[in-house]
Amino acid sequence: MRTQKITLTAAYLFSLTLLLGSCKKYLDVVPNNALPTASAIIDAGTARAAIIGTYDGLQNYYSADYPTLGTITADNVIFNGTLSEYLQLDQNAIPTDNVITVSAYRKIYRMINSANGVIAGIPGVNDPLLTPEEKNKILGEAYFLRAIGYFDLGRGWGGVQIQLNPTVDLNALKGVKRSTLAQTYDQVLADLVKAEELLPADDANTRNRAQKSTARALRARLNLYRENWTEAEAYATQVINQPKFKLVDNYKTFFTSPFLSSESVLELSFSANDRNSFWNLWYPSSSGGQFTLKPSDGFVAKINNPAIGGSRKSLVAGSGTTVYGVLYNTAGVSVDPAYLIRIAELYLIRAESRANSGNLDGARADLNVIRTRAGVAPLTGGNKEQVLQAIADENSLEFAFEAHRWFDLTRTKKTGEVLGVTNPNFWLFPIPYSDILSDPDVVQNPGY
Repeated sequence: MRTQKITLTAAYLFSLTLLLGSCKKYLDVVPNNALPTASAIIDAGTARAAIIGTYDGLQNYYSADYPTLGTITADNVIFNGTLSEYLQLDQNAIPTDNVITVSAYRKIYRMINSANGVIAGIPGVNDPLLTPEEKNKILGEAYFLRAIGYFDLGRGWGGVQIQLNPTVDLNALKGVKRSTLAQTYDQVLADLVKAEELLPADDANTRNRAQKSTARALRARLNLYRENWTEAEAYATQVINQPKFKLVDNYKTFFTSPFLSSESVLELSFSANDRNSFWNLWYPSSSGGQFTLKPSDGFVAKINNPAIGGSRKSLVAGSGTTVYGVLYNTAGVSVDPAYLIRIAELYLIRAESRANSGNLDGARADLNVIRTRAGVAPLTGGNKEQVLQAIADENSLEFAFEAHRWFDLTRTKKTGEVLGVTNPNFWLFPIPYSDILSDPDVVQNPGY
């Protein structure tokens, strides 16, 4: 049976009953036509709609905002449009009211609030059509989605306010102070442990909803960010050893229709009724796009060098001043997936973890899996620093237009060296100004 696609239509059915807004205080009344999430989940149908609504929240910030934050802020992508909010990101001069950072921040909290509602509401459902197995599956998905939400907040904004209950009365949030980044990541870990316990074993055809391997993959990434090399390697290995995942032979295959390739550990599906128009920011006006996000000249030179980019040159098209990215390429129909986790990332997570643990042979072996697929000669030597640099370079090319590069530079403290952003205060995005004004318990990140 084909994997269910998460569509806006399904999400809309439940959105009428969701509390509009997140755990942020930019609303001052509870809408008359909304019910608290936990109250709205009453049977099998509303439980299923609730979790699809939560996935829709993840789609909302991964369809443009979050991948933009992970790309234009770094060196592979530059500003090529007219809107100041993108120029601010490109120049790493981000005001506290930048439209994209504010939108991403709030959308993440909305998704978290939806997950909180599912976690609170599902245990009380007593419907024979909702089996214990399906209950566990939905709960596991909600814990996973909350985990990725707090992970994305943590790596973007640092330690944040942690809210684990659905927001029913906005006044109840007063007194919630920001946690440290360590505490935020502790919550991510706790949710992933719970998600892995509840989620079903991997189904061979499911790649756009969370399963056990999805939780393990995010746990590998979390441990990489926390520099827990042994744990990162162990969880990456569990996912790599899962037979359903393998690198596609041709790099371009994973981002061309019909999608959901063997490479995807988790991608979010879109449809004609639930569109992902992110391609529009990448394509030139001659192809109907805005051409706001443009591959940098340095990146284009590397990706077109057969000894460096190999087959990954398929990420770009055009020539001269009109070279553009084609990872998101369904112009007109707008059904590109949002790529959250690919098996290629797990190989590079394990490679980096092994290199930092002193296992250089193992690190090179994993790195060379990615290089070989791209048609690039394997790395055969090098000390620890050289191997780590080779892994970083490979990450930069392999995930050039996905939400990786900026966060890889900040977590490895290479932002100053590569981008000239030497002040670590600016390695985090600002908390939205409106949130600072409305909530005395929210402290702004230093430097803003």
